Amino acid sequence: MSGKDRQKQLAREHYERQNQRRIEREARAKRNAIIGTSVGVVVVIGGVIAATTLLGGSDSPATASPEASASSEASANPSETDTAAKPTAFDPASGTCGYVADADGSPAKNVGTPPAKVDTKPKTMTLKTNQGDIVIAVSAEKTPCTVNSFAFLAEKKFFNGSKCHRLGSDQFPMLQCGDPLAKADGKSQTDGQGGPGYRFVNENLEGAKYTRGVVAMANSGPDTNGSQFFIVYGDTQLPPNYTPFGTVTKGMEIIDKVNKGGVITSGGDGTGAPKETVEIKNVTMSNKS
Repeated sequence: MSGKDRQKQLAREHYERQNQRRIEREARAKRNAIIGTSVGVVVVIGGVIAATTLLGGSDSPATASPEASASSEASANPSETDTAAKPTAFDPASGTCGYVADADGSPAKNVGTPPAKVDTKPKTMTLKTNQGDIVIAVSAEKTPCTVNSFAFLAEKKFFNGSKCHRLGSDQFPMLQCGDPLAKADGKSQTDGQGGPGYRFVNENLEGAKYTRGVVAMANSGPDTNGSQFFIVYGDTQLPPNYTPFGTVTKGMEIIDKVNKGGVITSGGDGTGAPKETVEIKNVTMSNKS
């Protein structure tokens, strides 16, 4: 093989590697896509009917991946992520939670890590948005690690200026927020990938229901919670995989208004950036229930 032919071969192989990485990134583009192409897919197996929820944006069942969008280096070296530190659940004896660095290479707005020691007193979280206040009663007793994380991020002004980037459909009645890097313009391919640079465990999953007014964590798999969350404005048959940590007590009319406005550009699953922009001005946490 001549030197010129060898250069062409190397260039072709380089292109193919880059193209494959691009395909993998796009296949997992929405880091915390909580709902996929169908939430009521009925599967009949041996006379038993099961409701199946597809995860991972608009991917098909065969390719859907609820994993975080990882860097090419992390994808090429899965053994490195396998040995990554794992978050730990709330320890009643010490009153602590274990938060760990998010090592998947996703974009992040780093503000540090929440303190391990948590306060389990009842709390109220208020999202001050350009559309009005959304008040949420959060359960620090049932979801101490989650509420502690939100209290920390609120104190760090993490959510200030962020936009809710994903509005659901009739099948998927939810508004997803919490990506500090989301543009929510109907064009960005990276909306839903941002987070705080750390992750923590799932909580309160036993018997979890996602009915109107419930606020729950979006995630990219077990124990991968970060900063993204969703507010349910209808009833949906999601499996109990997403930490429900609160209930809206004021402001559901805002969510209904946003839903009525529809999406800018609908994705394959009917979801997309809302036409009615919801920008979070700031988040406050109060011990008043």
